[in-house]
Amino acid sequence: MAKQYKLAATKRERAGKGVARALRREHKTPAVIYGDNKEPVTVSLPTKEVTLEYHKAHMFTTLCELDVEGEKALVLARDVQLHPVTDNVLHVDFLRVNEKTKITVAVPVNFINQDKCAGLKEKGILNVIRYDVDLMCKATNIPDEIEVDLTEFEIGDSIKISDAVMPEGSQPAIQDRDFTLASIAAPRKLEEPTAEEEGAEGEEGAEGEEGAESSAEGGEEKAAEEGKE
Repeated sequence: MAKQYKLAATKRERAGKGVARALRREHKTPAVIYGDNKEPVTVSLPTKEVTLEYHKAHMFTTLCELDVEGEKALVLARDVQLHPVTDNVLHVDFLRVNEKTKITVAVPVNFINQDKCAGLKEKGILNVIRYDVDLMCKATNIPDEIEVDLTEFEIGDSIKISDAVMPEGSQPAIQDRDFTLASIAAPRKLEEPTAEEEGAEGEEGAEGEEGAESSAEGGEEKAAEEGKE
C-alpha cells in the first residue's frame, strides 16, 4: 500500500464563484471529488491544512484518506489551483481510487552511484534531460522514484529509460521509443589558439620589429646630417 496522508472535509451543497469566494473568506478551500463511476461531490477543506500538504510536494503522488463528515474515501489530487500572491491552495480536484485504478503519474528520477561513475571520475558532466518520468501504475502502488545506476557510464554515453530500474507494476507512459534521461558530456577545455592564429601573431610581431628598426635607422641618419651642418 502506498503512503497516505489524511484530510477532513465538509460537504457543500452549492457551487459557483460566489460560494467559492465566501468559503475562502472563511479560510476554507473548495474541492471536488470525482471518478470511480460515482457522482462528483463538492466539499470544502481547511485552507491551512491543504496548503501545508501541497507545499510538501507530494499531493500528486501520495494517496489521501479524505474524511467527508465521517465517510472516508481514498483519493489522489489531480489538479491544484494556487493563489498567485500567497500561494495558498484555491481549489483541488480529487480522483477516487481503488486497488484496480491505473493512472499516469510523474515520478522523479534518482541517478545513483555518481561517485563511482567512470565518466564523472574523468571530469565529465552529467547533463540531465528528464528529472521525472511519467509512469503508468496502480494508484495504490505509486513508486517514490525510479533509479538509474551510473557506475558503468563513460564520457559520451547517453542514459536511456531502458537503463532505469523500473518499479514493480510500473511502466513508462511513453512506449514507442527508448527516450533519453541524461548524458555524460566531455569536460569543457580552454580553447587553444590554432596554428593560423599563432602564425598571424608571429607576422604582426615581425612587422613591429621591422618598423622599430626602420625608425631607429631614420633617426641615426637625421642626427648625422645635423652634425655635418
